[in-house]
Amino acid sequence: MEIITATESPTVRLIDPDAELEFDPDEVYDGPSKSQKKREVEALQDIGDLLVKLPAAQFKRIELPDNLRTAVADCRKITQNGALRRQKQYIGKLMRSIDPAPIQAQLDAFNGVSAAENAKLHQAEKWREKLIADNEALTLFLNNYPDADATHLRQLIRNARDEAARSKPPKAFREIFRVIREVMQEK
Repeated sequence: MEIITATESPTVRLIDPDAELEFDPDEVYDGPSKSQKKREVEALQDIGDLLVKLPAAQFKRIELPDNLRTAVADCRKITQNGALRRQKQYIGKLMRSIDPAPIQAQLDAFNGVSAAENAKLHQAEKWREKLIADNEALTLFLNNYPDADATHLRQLIRNARDEAARSKPPKAFREIFRVIREVMQEK
């Protein structure tokens, strides 16, 4: 163990006021760091991974460029881990050349994340409650959504009321919601 006596002092560095600063505020910004670029690429690969895991019905509905759709469809068929990883990296590479915001918005809508999508679902639930509770609500609904099939809706409303009276499972109740949501999306 080394003992420091009062006469010895640790080395002290003096600051030279005339020395140039290492940071130059006039220096041009070179862009994002390598780590930031890597995080962005991984985020795009994550979006590609979500596209691969989409159910078939949603995958058919999502709008994608042709080359990206083909790459994702191919990736859905691959089972070997190494090939799957390489294909996902390729999807990430394709994602770099397009704007990922519309794709992310569609994925959020599928997952019910967006506030607008939640509002539409709540509106559909309110319509369903009104339709089952009040006979005049069907007229209002058909005025707002003239493309709706009135006969089919009347039958579903009758079945939903019958299910509620008999304490049966709410099959027609759910079907009304599905029909309303589809009609609202078409408009």
